Amino acid sequence: MLIKLKKRLYFIFVILTSILLTTTSTVPMDNRAQLVRKYTRSIEFNYTTWIWDAFLRKNQQAAFGLADYLPVEMQHVLVTDCIELTRAINQFESALEIIYSDPAETNPDLTTQPLKDDLADYYYIDAIISPICETILQQQVSELLAEARLTAAGQPVPPVLFHATPLPVVLIVSPRDTIQQDANISLITDLTLDEIIALENAVETDMNVSALVEPIGGMGAYPTMVQQTSNLPWYIEVIAHEWMHNFLTLRPLGMNYDTTPELRTMNETTANIAGKEIRDAVIARYYPEYMPPELPPAPVEEDTAISIEDMEPPEEPAFDFRAEMHETRITVDELLAGGKIEEAEAYMETRRQFLWENGYHIRRLNQAYFAFHGAYADQPGGAAGSDPVGPAVRQLRAQSDSLAVFVRRMGRMNSFDDLLKAIE
Repeated sequence: MLIKLKKRLYFIFVILTSILLTTTSTVPMDNRAQLVRKYTRSIEFNYTTWIWDAFLRKNQQAAFGLADYLPVEMQHVLVTDCIELTRAINQFESALEIIYSDPAETNPDLTTQPLKDDLADYYYIDAIISPICETILQQQVSELLAEARLTAAGQPVPPVLFHATPLPVVLIVSPRDTIQQDANISLITDLTLDEIIALENAVETDMNVSALVEPIGGMGAYPTMVQQTSNLPWYIEVIAHEWMHNFLTLRPLGMNYDTTPELRTMNETTANIAGKEIRDAVIARYYPEYMPPELPPAPVEEDTAISIEDMEPPEEPAFDFRAEMHETRITVDELLAGGKIEEAEAYMETRRQFLWENGYHIRRLNQAYFAFHGAYADQPGGAAGSDPVGPAVRQLRAQSDSLAVFVRRMGRMNSFDDLLKAIE
């Protein structure tokens, strides 16, 4: 009876938390965003329906409580099996897409029927074990958050709840003369590429702005949304990243997420740093086989003479995407600051083609792209360019004794000035 009462009180708390986080984590709409919604109202993602459905799923998972009775070894087997199952499903889906895209295929329905039968079996198994795997990962992330002292009375607040699901795409809008996110609107998951391109073109033509529709890896609703993947370290990182957004939403930094571009970058960079650190801790504890291999020790140089003929030609340096993107952003900022909008846009298209030739298939590279990706500044270089916010956040983490100290200090901040004062 007492256990049932505790579970009931827990889920009452979860419902209240979900309502609070859903209202406060919604991006506020300014005048420009309201104008953009003229194009998106009929295709916007319905978070209310998704959150209610996800909450019911979580309630069912907790009611069964199967994960609580599994030994650690069995939990490990289940999660890694889930990852392999997702990889197999992805391979089947890719094979189906190739067959249906093959112009030489005369009867794709007949050819793909065995694949469809196998895929149906995989979907059935996935529907059974994925909820258990989600519960296991929630518990494991919660345990490492507790060890990192990011809890209250030993429990994360809010509780770690996520659901792996197809994610909405987001429409990002930026002015053409500066890089700044003026709108971020979530759209339904199944838009076709033709529909996406038509939407971008319509918004750009009618409003004289830069627009981009981009996929995302997670969303800080509550329960949080996470893209199902066969990459376990990335999966855990996104779970922790999105939980961190929920944690910050209950504090000034998260409440002011979209007040200024600087605060948005502070939020995303903090969540990125915390997500990676929690990921590493979970992987090291529960899935050590996913740890990156240690580099071998450097060979000891012998004091021997080497002729010119014996010397191998130096290897060409590997293509550095972050360095190239950093250079691109800095040049674009300089062109826009000089009022050279058309030149900046032509330069970005040239650079996009250059990146494509080097294996980085970016569909559109424009002001909206940098406005969106530039906020994730937990590593030097990249789309943030010379923006000082990311380096300041990284400096505060380096100055902090622990992740908990860093996150709590960041959570109390209301402006970039607060961050500058903290690192001084």
